[in-house]
Amino acid sequence: MEQRTFHGPITPEDLAAALIAEFDRGNLRAQAVSHAGTLIVQIGSRELRASGGETALSIHLSPVEDGVLARLGQQEWLGVAASLGATALAALRNPLTLLGRLDDLAQDISSLQLTDRVWQTVQRTAESLGASHEISERLRRLTCGYCLTANPVGGFRCLACGAPLGPEQPEACPHCGYVVPRGSATCPQCGKPLRT
Repeated sequence: MEQRTFHGPITPEDLAAALIAEFDRGNLRAQAVSHAGTLIVQIGSRELRASGGETALSIHLSPVEDGVLARLGQQEWLGVAASLGATALAALRNPLTLLGRLDDLAQDISSLQLTDRVWQTVQRTAESLGASHEISERLRRLTCGYCLTANPVGGFRCLACGAPLGPEQPEACPHCGYVVPRGSATCPQCGKPLRT
């Protein structure tokens, strides 16, 4: 299952609306279904389509922190392959029948490109709403749990108070007040032992 995350001012509903607007026409139909906090857009061939074989694809849209995770399922394309095979057999028997099956051929080729068209629609919609693959500015900062200063992700200590960033609970040096990771033997600020 191919997936991409878009960060920014975007919701699963935004992407679902764009996908339905793009694909709920012609020989395809699209609908959105909500399941366990995920919005699933189903794109498939219409029952009474004019041409082409059957195809189906589902797109799972889940909210993530500051964005949306989009996952594409496997495209069902056996109906498209059967339709292409019928076109090829008919053309082998009588090449002039190919003229009568041009609509089928064009629709089948379009169906084979469905995954690419879905990603293009998702990318175009995300960009128009100001979202991208780059993490948001808020997520690029780690807030110190002690002084609430924003720090760049990847830092080991808070820029303002020196507290360690991450799951460790710090303690303060009894000599200088510098915040150090629990279990440290000496203070990196004043060099004095932390345990007496």
